[in-house]
Amino acid sequence: MARAVLYGIGVSTGIAIGNSFVLGSPKVKVRHELIPLPEVESETSRLQEAVDKVALDFEKARNCLPDDLGLHAEMIDSYLLICKDPNLAGEALRRIREQRMNAEWALEESVACLAEAFSRLPSLYIRDRFEDVRIISDRIAQALNGNTPAVAIGEEKGILLAYDLSPADVVGLSTGHMESFVTECGGKTSHTGILARSLHIPAIVGAVGLCQQMRPGELLIVDAFRSKVLLGPNQAEIEEYLALREEHEQYQKRIHVLSSYPAESEDGQRVTVLANIESAREVENVIRAGGEGVGLVRTEFGYMARSAIPAEAELAEEYMRLARRMHPRKVTFRTLDVGAGKSIVGRKTLDEPNPALGLRAIRYCLRHQDILRTQLRAILRASAFGNVALMFPLISGLSELRQAKSILNEAMQELDAVNIPFDKNLPVGIMVELPSAVFMADILAREVDFFSIGSNDLVQYSLGVDRDNSHVSYLHQPLHPAIIRAIKQVVDMAHKSGISVCVCGEMAADPYCLPILLGMQVDELSLAPQSIPAVKHLVRRSAGRECRELLDYALGASTARSIIDMLRQTIFSRFPEDVAFFISQQDGNL
Repeated sequence: MARAVLYGIGVSTGIAIGNSFVLGSPKVKVRHELIPLPEVESETSRLQEAVDKVALDFEKARNCLPDDLGLHAEMIDSYLLICKDPNLAGEALRRIREQRMNAEWALEESVACLAEAFSRLPSLYIRDRFEDVRIISDRIAQALNGNTPAVAIGEEKGILLAYDLSPADVVGLSTGHMESFVTECGGKTSHTGILARSLHIPAIVGAVGLCQQMRPGELLIVDAFRSKVLLGPNQAEIEEYLALREEHEQYQKRIHVLSSYPAESEDGQRVTVLANIESAREVENVIRAGGEGVGLVRTEFGYMARSAIPAEAELAEEYMRLARRMHPRKVTFRTLDVGAGKSIVGRKTLDEPNPALGLRAIRYCLRHQDILRTQLRAILRASAFGNVALMFPLISGLSELRQAKSILNEAMQELDAVNIPFDKNLPVGIMVELPSAVFMADILAREVDFFSIGSNDLVQYSLGVDRDNSHVSYLHQPLHPAIIRAIKQVVDMAHKSGISVCVCGEMAADPYCLPILLGMQVDELSLAPQSIPAVKHLVRRSAGRECRELLDYALGASTARSIIDMLRQTIFSRFPEDVAFFISQQDGNL
């Protein structure tokens, strides 16, 4: 048996076997001291010098980024903005001057306040952005103590172990020597996870206890399918995983060869497979993976790595670049999904008692119509250069939708008045994420060109479950009978009105949910680019008739467990060679 087995969150699937090299933990012991008044200025200078050093390190790292890691240049840009953010260093400097705290203590207190603010945010993705703040603060603390993270790397390929890992850390390493990495911190949607998927290497984050267990030069196995790390495996375990790794590599080659082919079932049912992205820099990954377009552009991340709210021309250029590169493939822009604590620069964050039910997404944009109008004009301008659509998030009813469409019509008239070209037949849709939108689907369908079902939020709001709350996360069931019935109702109402339906979120890439969605005859699936080849492969090996039979069973079932057991039995018998490499990674979450 292995010396120890640690469990975490698999963020990029695969298997790695090799010796470990260790990136020193950025944690330092913080001194709490009240400094004499004459030392205040020197202490503020010490902190500012540490901040400047960290910013300079990031600038050097950014300049060294190769073209194929261009997305991470944006991440490092966001780190540089955090270095300059008055909520971090500025607040710490204030504490030194007003409370006479030493620099390390002042920094620690400022970060604690930010942690509290981030913990109240409704979005997992945005909450995970606090990892960036923590990365910066840890590096500043290291600089205050005259230290920098050190790594011991051997000549052979190895597995990097770290308390945490940022794009800047990776740039400082030779990625050719890194076969995989494991961190104690991080979430599925953190930059660390995004980094792993971009590098196409197996990775696990959130492996609690890693720092206490990790030893440089120790042989270990990373099983990112089952989200576990085997420290000091025995010979039998090594042989088992060597064989599994070889099978996985062959499997990946097989499905990638056919990834450009359409996703059409054995009996001719066709589904369009699209990608969820945040930046035009991800386009090459989408095309390489066989993506037939972009089903969701998360436009809010184009606002966050900036020092000011972007102007219309800046947004239009960014959106045009994406539309041109994807043409003739479709690109669907979701309007800004911020608010309820998810602030953008220049706008005050509201202190709301229940931000998940507060001023967010379309509600925020309708309150701040200047921001919405600017973005709509930019999307319209981009529509002249590609196959563009737009959708409004978190629509709860007809009034919100009509108000948003009215602002869109005004933006069209403004561009028309100055002879700026745009697609006058721009497709407009909504995200169906709330139970109210499900109940109103027949009415809403008459007002739009398509629906996009945001499965993550729909499950959360329908079942009243925060999937990131360890006390209730087991109740977050996408295959709950209520969710299946809700999605079926939306699809039926959409098709009755002659509009298409896309499913975004984790359900779109979940092999257990895939037969159910095919049974409903969903038109499109939109998912992370790296999942596209496997999903298209499974669709091609499915039968629409059989999927409809599975759906009928699920609609008559009374519990999620009975549905899952039925699907597991069917899937494991129909796709035995796919189970180990794609399906098994989902099994532990069901």
